[in-house]
Amino acid sequence: MLVAGLNVAERQIYELARHVGLVFQNPENQLFALSVEKDVAFGLENLGIPRDEIRKRVDWALGITGITDLRERAPHELSGGQQQRVAIASVLAMQPDVMVLDEPTSFLDPLGAQQIFEVIHGLNKNLGITVVLVEHRLDLASKYADHVIVMNEGKVVLDGTPREVFNTEDARLIGVGIPKATRLYQVLEESGVHLGKTPVTSEEASQLVREVLTRDRG
Repeated sequence: MLVAGLNVAERQIYELARHVGLVFQNPENQLFALSVEKDVAFGLENLGIPRDEIRKRVDWALGITGITDLRERAPHELSGGQQQRVAIASVLAMQPDVMVLDEPTSFLDPLGAQQIFEVIHGLNKNLGITVVLVEHRLDLASKYADHVIVMNEGKVVLDGTPREVFNTEDARLIGVGIPKATRLYQVLEESGVHLGKTPVTSEEASQLVREVLTRDRG
């Protein structure tokens, strides 16, 4: 298996760590230092990065995740959303090619989850980092995904774009909590109302419904 161009069977973990970063589901399992700044610097110190470069990367990672003002705070004093940003910053400082996030919003309210998804989306679009996101909150995550893989009992059973995967009968039978916008589309289709394409977000569904209403009135 190749990850970031590296054969995982032939490489040591420390070599892979330079290319792949993992953000845990619970940020408290990832944060342990006495300050945010020290937590973000920890991985770089283990990689033997020069001190001046560590300072630059820490400043950059704190800035891009919007937590520069928290650098002197103790991680245990922060909110769940702030802790998750610190965890992301600590991985981001290592400048990986791939970031793997294991349900990073599971301990957050909808607003906090939305903010974390925006940060992750920005890393993907602005920095070109490949993001692998394990997530069950599909109503929120589907807005940002360009590829979806559904696994069942350890096997890949669905693989495609969000529109392709969420609108399949297999997704419903497996019990995937498809986005409400997609479910609305299916109900309308069954009622003879055709939106033209499958929405995966509430914004898309709203726009498509407005277009249908405008067309029918015309």
